[in-house]
Amino acid sequence: MRTVSRYISVVFAGVFALSAYAQNGKIKSVENDYEDFAYVKTSEVLLEVANKGYRSVELFQKLANSYYFLNDMENAVKWYGELMSMNEVIDPEYYFRYALALKGVENYEESDKWMKKFNELKPDDRRGRAFLSKVDYKSNIEELSYLDVEPENLDINTEYSDFGTTEYENGIVFASARGGGRKYRWNEEPYLDLYSAEKTENGFGEATELQGKVNTKYHESSAVFSPNGRYMFFTRNNFFRLKYKEDETGVNRLQLYRATLSEDGSWDEIHKVHFNSEDYSVAHPTLNLTGSRLYFASDMPGTFGQSDIFVVDVNDDGTLGQPENLGPSINTEGQESFPFIDTSGNLFFSSTGFPGLGGFDVYKSEELDQKVASGSNRNFPIENIGMPVNSSADDFGYYENLVTKRVYFSSNREGGKGSDDIYTFVIPECEQLVSGTVIDKNTDALIVNATVILFDGEGNLIRRSNADANGAFKFDLDCEKEYIVRGEMETYASDEVRFTTPKKKQDLQVQLLLDKDVQEIGPCDDLAKVLDIPIIYFDFDKSNIRYDAEIELQKVLAVLNKYPTMTIDIRSHTDCRGLADYNERLSERRAQSTRQYLIDNGIDAGRLTAKGYGESQLVNDCGCEPTNESSCSDEEHQLNRRSEFIITSIKGESCDDKE
Repeated sequence: MRTVSRYISVVFAGVFALSAYAQNGKIKSVENDYEDFAYVKTSEVLLEVANKGYRSVELFQKLANSYYFLNDMENAVKWYGELMSMNEVIDPEYYFRYALALKGVENYEESDKWMKKFNELKPDDRRGRAFLSKVDYKSNIEELSYLDVEPENLDINTEYSDFGTTEYENGIVFASARGGGRKYRWNEEPYLDLYSAEKTENGFGEATELQGKVNTKYHESSAVFSPNGRYMFFTRNNFFRLKYKEDETGVNRLQLYRATLSEDGSWDEIHKVHFNSEDYSVAHPTLNLTGSRLYFASDMPGTFGQSDIFVVDVNDDGTLGQPENLGPSINTEGQESFPFIDTSGNLFFSSTGFPGLGGFDVYKSEELDQKVASGSNRNFPIENIGMPVNSSADDFGYYENLVTKRVYFSSNREGGKGSDDIYTFVIPECEQLVSGTVIDKNTDALIVNATVILFDGEGNLIRRSNADANGAFKFDLDCEKEYIVRGEMETYASDEVRFTTPKKKQDLQVQLLLDKDVQEIGPCDDLAKVLDIPIIYFDFDKSNIRYDAEIELQKVLAVLNKYPTMTIDIRSHTDCRGLADYNERLSERRAQSTRQYLIDNGIDAGRLTAKGYGESQLVNDCGCEPTNESSCSDEEHQLNRRSEFIITSIKGESCDDKE
């Protein structure tokens, strides 16, 4: 069945409007149940009607939606398929739900077809645009997955819904419908309460209800605790001081509450947050490391879709400021919910709006909390965190302890004990190894004792070694970092490979193919031409070495190390645009900056001279005098913005001798 936790999220959106002209008495008879989210009863009656051969758009819409919200994706696919076969004009949202239901039965190829149709009908919808930007999303997700990890279904799970875990003291706090009592009409399970369970050597002890005034006869879920342990924020139905309230449509919304820890260990002094409303829901709180910002889900005014992620400042007394939507990088026209901020400021959240494996998938946006604090931008890149957390079912309630690497998440996937279960695993140690061989590119012979150098992504030297008797080498690396591996050998041109390590274990195999250096270099040669260095770039009006310039200068550095008798003259040139005196001074600063970079990286200063020539040595007719204007294109001007590395002497021969 579709889970209580799904209700906790989709209550934001409600359901599609019902037809005003029901064509069948039995369809009409369950209209109130349908509007009240009583999908178990609704589906039973509507299925009886459909099995008698009655066909209508309204029937198939309600029947498919009922199964969809009950998480019976096999039947949802069947009846959405019948709806599509009617060839009637329908809300494009049904195309999206059909695509999501098809993912639920792992029919990804068919799902992709309907997502394309959805995008054709709603080309401005972020969900369709996100799909088209990553049509190969499945392969991308697999690359980010821990495919060899099997998550553990916790022993404390029951036949009911258990979800939404957070660590607290020596245990966990979570929501569960195990308590018995009155049942919720959505899925005929008891209402949710908050429970805690102590850690033991073999798992967890018996789960017990949180002490105090937190739990009521309605839903409670999604607890988070302040860093000092004094406050707890949690989700509850709009039920406060024994008053149950609904909006104008008869829906009881979700709200955020704050409880205070009493001396006896119970949670009392329950307070509503000031932006709760009878007209929209707020739910699923999470706090950053310092407790200064709280993130939550809501469909309040300003929401992009069915529910969005918001952030709000937390005052010293535990009260909250004014909420702010995280914007379109995070939020779509679909559902974004169940946020979690880890101690490094990374945001994890569940969404139906981005390409995923089905239902809710969990996504990550790195260092989002720091970006929110700086207020510098609202561009938050996201990525699907992959398996085993994500599946074709609903996956949500992510929690990660960065110290122990212990992960908890909730899911209604196949094989669970109840409608929702809590799963856990420890993130594997990220072991990265790059190994390979150095080979003669022309003969395929192994090059013994070749120098192999490891750089970071910015060209900084990390390690240097020599290939062994088999031409082999290896380096241990860190995860999620960029590296360059370069092979060098006398009389050969060097070869290098650039790569970024993933977040999971990997043994990367590379080959460094060295080409016999048949090009003789001697006095007066320009290393920029020999090494194919087009331009040493500088930022506008600057003379400091840029990152991309460092990569090119590493090539010059390698040659200077290879030929210790070589001396060079560094020459910097500009195009004609700008004042001639200014161009000469700027090029001089750039030439000296380039020289200093090579000195700082171990080259003796006596081997290097440098001079800036400004616009005095143009290589074409792109001059600007006397009006300081030119008809040349940017590409023609660029030929003059060049750096030269003229060999002034090598192996006892000088450029003067050659001349």
